[in-house]
Amino acid sequence: MADLLWDDVSCFFDPDLMGTLPDLRVPDASVEDWQVVLDRVVAKRWRWQYSEGETVLPLPRAETVLSRPADAERPCLRVWPTSDVLAIFRFLDDEVIDFDVDLRELQGQEQLDVFCGFLRDIGRHLGKPVLMDPQGGGARPVLGFDVEAEQVVLLAEPLVT
Repeated sequence: MADLLWDDVSCFFDPDLMGTLPDLRVPDASVEDWQVVLDRVVAKRWRWQYSEGETVLPLPRAETVLSRPADAERPCLRVWPTSDVLAIFRFLDDEVIDFDVDLRELQGQEQLDVFCGFLRDIGRHLGKPVLMDPQGGGARPVLGFDVEAEQVVLLAEPLVT
């Protein structure tokens, strides 16, 4: 059974309401949690590309990425759980795992199921919530992986469009 049904949550995937790139985060994270995510990407055999600025590099250890000087080229990890769904991890902070998805890629039940599966996989392996906020919304999650429920759940009332 699907975590969420498209007809119930489609408003949260409307780029005009949520912004094209909503903010996804795992709060109260650590360098070790970041490493769990990197190890998961490899274990799941998701397609990925790590870069610093415009230079594509092998995937480093989390502690290496997160200890880079503030003025260094910005690191970025692109992960494709499927060929048509992309998550972009930013490495902005070792205490929050942050990433974006493009809502234009997440239209319909099939892509929603992929997205929920991705959040569920990360959340289960970390044992932590994975939350989605509107783009630039700052800590107002609308949905996320709930550790106790072991699924992605609504955290806000659906918007009326």
